[in-house]
Amino acid sequence: MYGAFKDPYCYPGTSILRNLPDLRDRAALQQYEAMATAQRADEPLPNGRLGVAHYRAIHRHLFQDVYDWAGRFGTVSISKNGNTFCYPENIDREMSKLFEALRQREHFKGAEAEAFVLGATRFLAELNAIHPFREGNGRTQTTFLVVLAIRAGRTVRLDRLRPRRFLSAMIASFGGDDRPLGSELRLLVS
Repeated sequence: MYGAFKDPYCYPGTSILRNLPDLRDRAALQQYEAMATAQRADEPLPNGRLGVAHYRAIHRHLFQDVYDWAGRFGTVSISKNGNTFCYPENIDREMSKLFEALRQREHFKGAEAEAFVLGATRFLAELNAIHPFREGNGRTQTTFLVVLAIRAGRTVRLDRLRPRRFLSAMIASFGGDDRPLGSELRLLVS
């Protein structure tokens, strides 16, 4: 569960995010969110240049049926398991820097599998540390990874994704250890 301070995203007196279907039960919201985003993930994704605007458009596409703020960066400080993500006033700057670095590396186009994995590992670790959205960062990261891989001439096998291990690897990368995330990506990327 995320921690947030002065969270206007939640219903008063709760930690349940305000949502378009107005679900006030956490389990019902999680179920609806999973169903709605899975349906949207099966649709064609927004086209773009693999930049910040494209990343935001992917989030908007996935979460448009759940949150009215889908595709917009968060405006409150959030943390998870005692780790605070990028402060909202720094998100725009940090996202611009990260995606400019990705552009400079030509989005890993034509990279061999190992070079793609190494670049994608560092990119995802930094993207996760920024955590630009109030909710839906992981699903947006994974979706963007697939788009990035396709444009680079690689394939990501999501059927090989081990959710718990991948989450643990993302947490380890937040602490500065990218090795588990790289190992998980090696299982997915060909």
